[in-house]
Amino acid sequence: MSHFTQLQTRMVDPDYLMPARRDLGYQCERGELEIRGYQGARSAVEIRMRANSGFDIGFRKQGDCYDMVADWWGIRDVKQDVLLSQLTQRYAYHATRAQLAQQGFDLVSETRESDGRLHLVLRRFA
Repeated sequence: MSHFTQLQTRMVDPDYLMPARRDLGYQCERGELEIRGYQGARSAVEIRMRANSGFDIGFRKQGDCYDMVADWWGIRDVKQDVLLSQLTQRYAYHATRAQLAQQGFDLVSETRESDGRLHLVLRRFA
């Protein structure tokens, strides 16, 4: 019996989700894929990342957003709430950088605060 669980996210653009996962050190694939779960169970996803446990973590489009899908019973090396928080932060970082670049801003410096917050200094020449 599989135990696939779907967690809702607010991530809508795979172009920001893919680099967010790479930032966290996960191998990523995109396409018509399947993730592996308990006793060979499989679930269809559009984005897949490998966990060290042998099971996979995937993302499936539901409405406007992607749901994070995995058989969490078999994934011992990753906590789902921690992973979702880290992915959300890195997703927001890439989305913000892309939007600001479209508005003509250049990154001058980037500093990580002791509490984990990022401080970005940007500039735009008129």
